[in-house]
Amino acid sequence: MTENLKAFLDAKVAQYNRPEFIENDPISIPHMFSQKQDIEIMGFWAATLAWGQRVTIIKKCKELIALMDGAPFDFIINHEEPDLKKLLKFKHRTFNDVDTLYFIAFFRQHYEKFESLEDAFMPMSPGPLKGEQKDQVVEVALNYFRSYFFSLPDFPHRTKKHVSSPSQKSTCKRLNMFLRWMVRKDDNGVDFGIWNRVKPAGLICPLDLHVDRVSRKLNLINRKQTDWQTAVELTERLREFDPNDPVKYDFALFGLGIEERWGVQF
Repeated sequence: MTENLKAFLDAKVAQYNRPEFIENDPISIPHMFSQKQDIEIMGFWAATLAWGQRVTIIKKCKELIALMDGAPFDFIINHEEPDLKKLLKFKHRTFNDVDTLYFIAFFRQHYEKFESLEDAFMPMSPGPLKGEQKDQVVEVALNYFRSYFFSLPDFPHRTKKHVSSPSQKSTCKRLNMFLRWMVRKDDNGVDFGIWNRVKPAGLICPLDLHVDRVSRKLNLINRKQTDWQTAVELTERLREFDPNDPVKYDFALFGLGIEERWGVQF
């Protein structure tokens, strides 16, 4: 049964882990850029704004890019106070101008010290993160990141709802998706694989409602609630199929859920 399920999911990974997948997905936003910092900034922003219809998410991200003159990293590093006024009209669902301005402030202070956003997830000296279990690696990284992200003086309390962490028992779907984009390496051209200090084997599968629904239908999840431990449980099952790259199955589970509508009650 396990071998049959692995073969089925491997086929679905091959079906959806393709360049054709990019255009209609939020990952198309960082694919608009070639500079590493632009990829990181807009990858993080696209992942953060990734709730609701994918068409709307992509549209709002492109609007944000235009407000930053088509060059996010350059705008963040070199903007002056009057340049921020045009961003006061940006809004996507509960993400508003207050959140936008704080994100810009965070990125500016970070990139003034570091070359890559990867360092924002590193709570220790340079080198691969280590943990007794693979899932602890990302858990430590995400808890550290949230603390670091809100380390600027007078951060807006309302913005905290947009950046989750395992310590809050959140599935951290958006952050895990962003890490997948930055960390996973293959020759298919979808994920970027530009980070090296978190390894693909340690990633946690992004768990949104589509992946959750399909995973339960396939009996990959037994836990009744949907929280951080549920994402860990799913990933541990996926490691049985591929211990070095378990999160590649996100393509299969998400594709089955949103494209093929598995488990949807009509």
